[in-house]
Amino acid sequence: MNDRHFIRPVALFMAASILMTLVACAVNPVTGKSEFMLLSVQEEISLGKETDGQIIQMYGLYEDPALSAYLTDLGERMGTLTHRPDLKYYYKVLDTPVINAFAVPGGYVYFTRGILSYLNNEAELAGVMGHELGHVNARHSARQYSRAMLAGLGLGIGSLVSEDFAKISGIVQFGVGMLFLRFSRDDERQADDLGVEYSSKMGYDSNHMAAFFETLERLNPGSDLKGLPGWFSTHPSPVDRVAAVKNKTAEWQQQLGKSQYAVNRNSYLEKIDGIVYGEDPRQGYVEGNAFYHPQLRFMFPVPSDWSLTNMPTQVQMVSKNEEAAIILTLGEGDSPSDAAQKFIENSKAVVQSSNTIRVHGLTTQKVISDLQASEQEYIRAMSYFIEKENIIYAFHGFTAKNDFSKYTSTLANTMDGFQVLTDPAKINVKPEHLVLRRVERRNNLRSILQGWGVPDDKLEYMAILNGMQLDDTILANTRLKMIK
Repeated sequence: MNDRHFIRPVALFMAASILMTLVACAVNPVTGKSEFMLLSVQEEISLGKETDGQIIQMYGLYEDPALSAYLTDLGERMGTLTHRPDLKYYYKVLDTPVINAFAVPGGYVYFTRGILSYLNNEAELAGVMGHELGHVNARHSARQYSRAMLAGLGLGIGSLVSEDFAKISGIVQFGVGMLFLRFSRDDERQADDLGVEYSSKMGYDSNHMAAFFETLERLNPGSDLKGLPGWFSTHPSPVDRVAAVKNKTAEWQQQLGKSQYAVNRNSYLEKIDGIVYGEDPRQGYVEGNAFYHPQLRFMFPVPSDWSLTNMPTQVQMVSKNEEAAIILTLGEGDSPSDAAQKFIENSKAVVQSSNTIRVHGLTTQKVISDLQASEQEYIRAMSYFIEKENIIYAFHGFTAKNDFSKYTSTLANTMDGFQVLTDPAKINVKPEHLVLRRVERRNNLRSILQGWGVPDDKLEYMAILNGMQLDDTILANTRLKMIK
């Protein structure tokens, strides 16, 4: 992880003042009106590139070349129809079950595999893609960035754990903080309108964009898994959104004058057939009070009632009252003592104690240190640097200095519990996948799902996954999504 850099309010205000003089306002490509903007187009592109690297590092890409190529092809064709056709757009799939799509300045658009699982046709995909391109074209994120910088707020999100913890740990990178800025309802309305415009111009029936919003409302994907916010955390739903999309669709279809608009249900479903669904236990999972990582072959106990977020670069655990937190990440160095020394130097830690121990037979350097959180405040950290198969794993447990004694045993219990994972039952786990199944004869969805062995308490869930109601009549040869 790269070190976070925090700008003092005075310096930030001076920087903002200089930028205001140079780039006080810019013409919005969508409205044609001048608006306050601290980012030039080139700076926006540079920020997007930097943020893209941070996002991929934190959340990981879903490796499916055919799916990625499909999204890129659709996106490149849509990009030519936007208000910024000369901007280079990038389309990427993140390996997370969180249901969201989002964009950052500079033309970077992301879909989680979670949201791709819940889309049911190409028209829905085009609508969501157009919506995110709308945010980019109207420069919504860039405008929020400018306002945050002017206010001296920065883009950190210490609320994930605590501000002090975020400062020391680098738990969230500077650019990634933009993902946690909520768009205004006016921005959402404008992005919806642009989504309808762009997808309609491509020849898709954007009424299905409204249908997907209805699916989202039923699902309400506002949870925060793997540190990434869900749809409603970043996209507050405007009042009458569905009706507004349908009305705007009617306007554009009348203006374009086409007789038919594409839906392309089967062709889209074929692209996501076999996609990993839900959490992928191969990348680490919690069972009981323990975290298991089958690929890296380790396990450790998780404190009771602590929340855990597992990401490609680190595992984060936070106490229920947010007074304490633990990070497991990779240490820098050739040995536990070397990694400990680098941590001490980089963080300017004031060492209280440092000694070599063994944790389940693994050489470990244990360090207790104080880290400066502000000019007057320190937090205390317990750090274990554990060597396993030539890899240094670094645990860092943080609390306010005055609370350290209260959490000492909890932190030590987790770190002392780190050990090699050897249980085949915990190692040989497989994720669930979304698979397609063909309906043999006409019936209502409830009866079909029951006939396929879906439990009664999962019927509504499966109906939402397919964007249908349980009482809907389903024709023979229709392909439905199932989880296997």
